[in-house]
Amino acid sequence: MLAIEAPPRFACPDWWERIQAGQTPMADVPVNQDKAAKALAFFNRLKLPDVPGNPPLAQACGEWFREILVAFLASEDPATKQRLVWELLCMVPKKNSKTTYVAALGLTALFMEEAPNRQMLIVAPSQNISERCFDQAQGMIRLDTRLDAIFKVQDHLKCITRHKTGTKLDVKTFDTSIVTGEIPILTIIDELHELGKKPKAAAVMQQIRGGGITMQGGQVLMITTQSDEQPAGIWKTELDKARRIRDGKGGRSPILLPVLYEFPADLQRDQGYWRDRRHWKYLLPNIGRSISPQRLIDDYENNGSATKEAEQIWASQHLNIEIGVGLAGDGWRGAEYWDLRADETLTLESLVERSEVAVVGADGGGLDDLFGVCVIGREKVTRRWLVWTHAFAHPKVLEVRKEIAPRLLDFEAEGSLAFCEVSQYIERIAAIAAQVRDAGLLPEKNAVGFDPNNIAAFVDALALKKIEGLMLHRLRQGPALSPALWGLEHKLSDDTISHDGSDMMRWSVGNVKIEVKGNGNMATKQAAGRTKIDPVIAMLCAAILMSWNPEASPEGNMGDYFKSLAGAA
Repeated sequence: MLAIEAPPRFACPDWWERIQAGQTPMADVPVNQDKAAKALAFFNRLKLPDVPGNPPLAQACGEWFREILVAFLASEDPATKQRLVWELLCMVPKKNSKTTYVAALGLTALFMEEAPNRQMLIVAPSQNISERCFDQAQGMIRLDTRLDAIFKVQDHLKCITRHKTGTKLDVKTFDTSIVTGEIPILTIIDELHELGKKPKAAAVMQQIRGGGITMQGGQVLMITTQSDEQPAGIWKTELDKARRIRDGKGGRSPILLPVLYEFPADLQRDQGYWRDRRHWKYLLPNIGRSISPQRLIDDYENNGSATKEAEQIWASQHLNIEIGVGLAGDGWRGAEYWDLRADETLTLESLVERSEVAVVGADGGGLDDLFGVCVIGREKVTRRWLVWTHAFAHPKVLEVRKEIAPRLLDFEAEGSLAFCEVSQYIERIAAIAAQVRDAGLLPEKNAVGFDPNNIAAFVDALALKKIEGLMLHRLRQGPALSPALWGLEHKLSDDTISHDGSDMMRWSVGNVKIEVKGNGNMATKQAAGRTKIDPVIAMLCAAILMSWNPEASPEGNMGDYFKSLAGAA
């Protein structure tokens, strides 16, 4: 009989079935029973300071969080007796008492720690959240005279010290200098998704994690709702990692335990499913405790469903629906189908090999904008459109648009965006057009389309590549691009187009807002500065040219192109 290989550590392939059954979506973790009992005994006696009657957590806390507490504080390898869970990421919708519970967990960890003079941190993204977390912790202490004898509370410092050991639990608001001196042995991060908007959050996280490689070790617990924007920065990194581990794709021995309350991706895209309030209970482990089912419904009907934008934000916060391109609202209708047409194997080189003709679109703005380039090829035989996009940016954009800097750095890591000087990226875009021309794919007329404003340097760079004259087409912008918007909507909906599936383009497509101008539609940005759509405009320019049914120039030399590729190899 063949032995069945054990799944990787912390993999939880039945996570959705567990959620539907009202169970915690978490892998089973072996624990030290004595430590677990001690942790639960202390945690359960803590009382809620802001609830009438001050009920103890033994009554007021959902079982889901007790399971998290035990796994995090008492995990142990049965053979080596070493801790297994060094990090834990819990994503749970708002109003499930996250801040109160992590305050109680912090006190429990402080009570459990016997090493002297250590440092523990609870980190919140804003002063309001950090103050609430501290108020909950000190309130729990002052409700129990026995705890007053165990802990010293310093309100002005937001610091709680255990008298016996001198170990401190500090509650702090996030900033880049938050970790100074000793590396904390425990860090709890509340609302991690907010740190995804901070440019240097990854560096701070790396410093916090430095405690994990010391002899005493350092634990990190992250608890958060989903972001009210498309995940970016450190939040995207941690969420992607947690999902890989949960799905058994994070290596054999990860140290992070994922606990993610979310619908499967296909159900997140199914608006009919998640709008059905019968399904909301699956993601709300504290429903009936801190969440009133009727008040939740009333809030959705009166506030959450007021507009498409309001619904998108409400769904991200109360149902952990990941914002991207799932809800169109006043966005572009083609966005609803964008993810479905992704082909991550599509590169510029494979597009060239598969196409009988190709055109190039380009669009850019100032130093705080992106410069987008798009190549659309028409596939041989099938005539399917193949879309490849890339973006360039001046390094200055990271300073001018700090709010999107983490996202842009993600795209650089992905390979879909490059930072360089203007002269460099103008030259590189011209080289892309020349690459397509040398492959014999550019038509004799209307081969490269672009916004005519502030484009002189780009036209000069193309001329140096001998792409000029009738090959260039200056395209009017605004409502004049309506045919491309409508045409791409149809091709996306009827599955006659593929794109390279980059996160950069997914973000850009999700940023598009449609405004009706006269008899046409105009693509604009959702918010000035915070979002960019230049790569989408480049795609629309290329789509206009491809819609004219071009034929490749008979003068193209495909043989020279493949010789050049062989030489480069």
